[in-house]
Amino acid sequence: MTEWKSPGKKILRHPLRFLKQVITSFQANQGILLSGAVAYYTLLSIIPLFSLILIGLSHIIEPQQLLKITSEYINLVFPGQASVFIEQISLFTTQRHIGWLLLVILLFFSSMTFTVLENTMSIIFFHRVNIHRRHFLVSAIIPYCYIIVLGLGILIIITISGALQVWEGETIAFLYWSWTLNGFTKTILYILGVAGLILMLTSIYMVMPVGKLSFKHALVGSISATFLWEIARHILVWYFSTLSMVNMVYGSLTSAIIVLLFLEVGAMILLFGAQMIAEYERIGYGDSCQGCEEFVTSD
Repeated sequence: MTEWKSPGKKILRHPLRFLKQVITSFQANQGILLSGAVAYYTLLSIIPLFSLILIGLSHIIEPQQLLKITSEYINLVFPGQASVFIEQISLFTTQRHIGWLLLVILLFFSSMTFTVLENTMSIIFFHRVNIHRRHFLVSAIIPYCYIIVLGLGILIIITISGALQVWEGETIAFLYWSWTLNGFTKTILYILGVAGLILMLTSIYMVMPVGKLSFKHALVGSISATFLWEIARHILVWYFSTLSMVNMVYGSLTSAIIVLLFLEVGAMILLFGAQMIAEYERIGYGDSCQGCEEFVTSD
């Protein structure tokens, strides 16, 4: 087989063929089933994860301020469902002292999402697994590193939010122009949220698969996934607010069903972005795979 040394040029010449190959490989890897698994374990992990982080931060920041910022960012991901999460999380954050057993349970369930995500990435990037092997201790540590990083991210955002609230309503004058900073805080927090999501996805694409991934490829994949998520999020919000009859069908389970659907769509976008990166790599390697040979060797 002829190795194509510039996969980017090959993809630009045949974008639809590459997209078809990505979809074929995504289906062959049971991408929708994997997305469902990631969504399910994320639903199990999300409340313990945020509870654990906020319990730690509540020792240095007022719990009500923590809950307010967390609510704003949960609304960014799950519009209209923040109250469901905040009600449960607040039960933990009001307790500054928790038992060791509860702490271990929170740690275990908080890490499940990252463990499952690493396993799904090993399926998508199977051409790497055949070459590289990750030590089991590294896999065990990765979820808790992400928990720490998420905690630091929330701390930074809360600090910035406090500084922005001081400037809210202030007027800035420059020569003949002046601006009043009304709504300034929400705009900045939204931008920070999107930037944080891009950085988080970039780290997932770089860390979760075994081996080394180019930062440029991971960044392009994360920006694309974030853009697709923003589109999908607005479509889902419109659907559930206008056409959906989920309230009539599921009754008291409505909130759980809506959150699970949001998570599954997000997981599909995340894994589809990973599949695109994997196919790009395999073209560059000249690797044989189902349906890849025709794409790699054709002009």
